[in-house]
Amino acid sequence: MTSKGERTRAQLTESMLVLIQTGGYSGTGLNAVLEHSAAPKGSMYFHFPDGKEGLGVAAVDLAAKQFATLIADAAASAGGAAHAARLAIEALTRIVSESDYRLGCPVSVVTLEMGAESEPLRQACATAFESWIAPTTALLEGSGIDAQSARTLATVVVSTIEGAVILSRAMRSTQPLIAAADVVAELIDLRCQLAESTR
Repeated sequence: MTSKGERTRAQLTESMLVLIQTGGYSGTGLNAVLEHSAAPKGSMYFHFPDGKEGLGVAAVDLAAKQFATLIADAAASAGGAAHAARLAIEALTRIVSESDYRLGCPVSVVTLEMGAESEPLRQACATAFESWIAPTTALLEGSGIDAQSARTLATVVVSTIEGAVILSRAMRSTQPLIAAADVVAELIDLRCQLAESTR
């Protein structure tokens, strides 16, 4: 059973994540987080003695887990690696469009804003990206691609998706994400075919 303290910590983290997505890290103040979460005022520094930086790290960790779950759900589909990538991108497309292009990837937001300013936040972002690249690599290896090539391709896939999310928000259009889904799926299919032909 979740304790009251754990629930409060989770509320603060979830609110920080939502506010980072809509207003950026720098534009998110602790008072706004407290108001959004409806958490007791004294709970902030009790749960996050490092203040905003510690709360930001927790929010990035939460975002990493959410997207990792999305990848795992897509990978559980029976359609193979290319289909799984398409499903993951389609899920992101719905998130971006249904939020009226206000929600994107909070990890990229924090990386761009704070990567050079805060080592704990930079490390949290690097860990988040790795938590998406690693299972994508494993999925590609499971499709017959060798480990080194799978790692390279997984990095390209995650990078492409990140860029497509940013472009979609800037253009207020799902077209960049739709294009990314098509190209990523085609690239994975080609690499899988190449791996099959060289066995």
